[in-house]
Amino acid sequence: MMSLKTYRIIFQVGLTYLIIFAQPAVAQTDSLFLTVDELFERGVEHSLQLQADAMKELMAQERTQTVRATRLPDLQIGLKGGFVGQPILWERGLADPLHPEVPDWSQNYAIDFNQPLYQGGKIRYSIHKADLEKQIAELQTLTDRVEIKLGLLNQYMNLFSLFKQHEVLIRNIEESELRLQDIRRMKKEGLITNNDVLRSEMQLTNDRLSLQETENSIALVSQQLNILLGQNENLLLQPDTTILFHTITLQSYDDYIALAFANDPAMKLLRAQTEMAHTDIKLTQAFSLPNISLYASNSLARPVSRTLADMYNNNWNVGVSVSYPLSSLYKNNHKIKESRMMVSLHRNAEEQKMQNIRVEVRTAFLRHQEALQRVEALKLSVRQAQENYRIMQNRYLNQLAILTDLLDANSVRLNVELQLVAARTRVIYTYYQLQKVCGHL
Repeated sequence: MMSLKTYRIIFQVGLTYLIIFAQPAVAQTDSLFLTVDELFERGVEHSLQLQADAMKELMAQERTQTVRATRLPDLQIGLKGGFVGQPILWERGLADPLHPEVPDWSQNYAIDFNQPLYQGGKIRYSIHKADLEKQIAELQTLTDRVEIKLGLLNQYMNLFSLFKQHEVLIRNIEESELRLQDIRRMKKEGLITNNDVLRSEMQLTNDRLSLQETENSIALVSQQLNILLGQNENLLLQPDTTILFHTITLQSYDDYIALAFANDPAMKLLRAQTEMAHTDIKLTQAFSLPNISLYASNSLARPVSRTLADMYNNNWNVGVSVSYPLSSLYKNNHKIKESRMMVSLHRNAEEQKMQNIRVEVRTAFLRHQEALQRVEALKLSVRQAQENYRIMQNRYLNQLAILTDLLDANSVRLNVELQLVAARTRVIYTYYQLQKVCGHL
């Protein structure tokens, strides 16, 4: 009779098989091979964040054109028409009022022209500030584009890792099936008990469950990427595995620091904000300078305003207008001080960013070297685990080891192979992280 432990093992195997076969079959979906360059291109094209940034750039461009238009003259055309009320005249006090005859309607046609000649630099600095705002909008777009690319790459690397895990699990299942055939043969020959067969079947079932989970994860990550890329979300994405064999040449740490200071979009953005703060100082100071304008106007009106005679009267004038805002001498002082403090604040932000860049570059540089070293170490571990499994398999087939030792050796080999897959993926991701902090992504 079979022991209680054997019944438990049989029950667990049956339950596991029931779980597998009760699950619906994976729907057959179309697949799409996707390279890293295609990932970046489609991700940038369909990013809602970048679409919003593009609209902000267009708005900044329109503001620039609006400010440039202030250099053009102001031209106004006016037309007035209305009813003239009856005037009342008194020659002696308030007695004997007179009601002279006047036309019932009045008309006034006017043309006014005003050309700024000198505004203390307000127009020039306003144009420069608008240009800087447009530049800042473009740099913000560039910064967001880098972050979006890195986010897409992170998901792409997850998909890449899952596909490699899928390959490892399939190979492991094939070997487990062959091992199970050998164990069943040994059971028929009476060399081992039925417990070894049941445990091997349970191990194979667990491997198949892991494979099913990996396939589901591939489908989920593919859907997430398809939504971000504006594609059919049912497409099964296949990553480019050739990136594992790309030759990567590392530069020195100091070279990466210099590249980051020169090319990092966030650093450029802070420099542009500092320059705009300088412009604000000059713009505020310009409000304390005189304004000079050329003006001209022409007016045609009836009746004559002084005599109320029913006649048209035309007059014109040309001149130069000069004004000086005396109140700015005591109103703009604090504004100028605030603008100077803002410059210092932006310079402080630049220095903080330079410190952060050194930390980010150093971290990315060391993590990438660490990932490379981990891959080399795990390559050796994989060879050792494979050799250990081969030895344990031979010993088990020769009845020199128990099944637990063989399954443990297989588990160690599988874990090390999966770790190597994760390490290879980490090498690619840390390389792109290094390119990101250097402004080359």
